[in-house]
Amino acid sequence: MLNLIDWMREIRREIHSHPELGFNEHKTAALITQRLTEIGIEFRTGVAQTGIVGTLGSHGPTVALRADMDALPVTECTGLPFSSQNAGVMHACGHDGHVAIVLGAARLLKENPPDGRVVFIFQPNEEGSGGAKPMIAEGVVDGIDAIFAGHIDPRFDAGKIVLTPGVNNAYTDGFDVEITGRGGHAARPQEAIDAVILGCSMVMQIQTIISRAVDPLTPAVVTIGQIKGGTVNNVIAEQCLLRGTIRTLDEGTRLLIFDRIKTLASSYATMHGAKIDVIFHDGYPPLINHPQLFETAREAAEAVAGVDNVVIYPTPSMGGEDFAFFLQKIPGCFARFGARKSGHEQFPLHNAHFDFDEAALKTAAEYMAHAVRLEMKRLAARAG
Repeated sequence: MLNLIDWMREIRREIHSHPELGFNEHKTAALITQRLTEIGIEFRTGVAQTGIVGTLGSHGPTVALRADMDALPVTECTGLPFSSQNAGVMHACGHDGHVAIVLGAARLLKENPPDGRVVFIFQPNEEGSGGAKPMIAEGVVDGIDAIFAGHIDPRFDAGKIVLTPGVNNAYTDGFDVEITGRGGHAARPQEAIDAVILGCSMVMQIQTIISRAVDPLTPAVVTIGQIKGGTVNNVIAEQCLLRGTIRTLDEGTRLLIFDRIKTLASSYATMHGAKIDVIFHDGYPPLINHPQLFETAREAAEAVAGVDNVVIYPTPSMGGEDFAFFLQKIPGCFARFGARKSGHEQFPLHNAHFDFDEAALKTAAEYMAHAVRLEMKRLAARAG
């Protein structure tokens, strides 16, 4: 068998070449089962459609590791020799690396099994509607005492492990604003109610919710990512659709923004004689690291990477992560693994040119394995 880093690199590149969208990770799942079989770890397949759960050990304290498997609907532009072979689909968020990391940790733990049970969760559809909740609904977290996960982060150098105490990621709510005006001839605007004009004005006014209604010391973001309206250049549009996302860290701010958007829509509808409906879509909850598991993670990170390579980053990300659903059920901690690649510094996650330094894989796998061992010792000591 190849040494650990070469083995993990081979896995990552194979997955990268064959990216799959959420709940369609069939080739990815087949590769994972092949590798789990290779290192002698039992598993079950078809969990939440395409998810896989591996198990090492049968009794004692139980600690889980989780990796997400899905790719994004992005056309790859990296030019890598192992670029995506699936048109319009790319691992632009590092999930190929996450699978390799948890498999690497599984190999390390199998070579020297800890005194307890380890569960390896390979989750589908993190980027879509979410794969964590259906896995939880199928009983994946039953009997698990603690869980760890992590994410490739190109903002930090390879070898760095980044930890944030407490709130780590934001709420990720979505919303639609459906505007219905009255269509008409472009030369006679007085006869119509222009839905596009209303939509454009609302986009700007929604931003004043953040700048004028939310405490400036409270993180919050509202982004309108899509505007759709009109058919041709000489017809005033009757319909306009705005689609956006709301990112907040606390429930009070979240509900305030919801209320202000609804009030704004009602006011615009009354003032202009239009019909405006607002539909909110609940997203992921905030990801909150457990205090004790954060300390276990810090100790593991310092042991593996060295104190100087552990970054305690106090600021949460406004991005979302459905690992948050696991942490609503069991204590855990989410880390970030520095993976900045020379020549790719300007390409963030979700970019068509994104790539990362594969040296991060070994550091992350060793951290994951060590975190499992430390937490098992803590759980055993508490039970004793």
